Amino acid sequence: MNKTELIDKIAESADLSKKSAGDVLQAFMAATTDTMKKGNKLTLIGFGTFSVNERSARTCRNPQTGKEMKVAAKKVVKFKVGKQLSDAVQ
Repeated sequence: MNKTELIDKIAESADLSKKSAGDVLQAFMAATTDTMKKGNKLTLIGFGTFSVNERSARTCRNPQTGKEMKVAAKKVVKFKVGKQLSDAVQ
């Protein structure tokens, strides 16, 4: 499913216009992004939790050349699935 299909699904399920559903999705994505930028968690009970983790700097090997490379430290977004979503998928 892509963004357009998700907007269509939201519009249909919530009895909204496609524009309103698009605005709702855009607001959700902006709020999630803002929360992640601040380093906070976003928990949607039953669905899952978005959080930010620090990945430390490390040394690895290039698989094609075997040459050693340094990978810089960075922040990554992590998603832990909630029980209801996990049960629904199984």
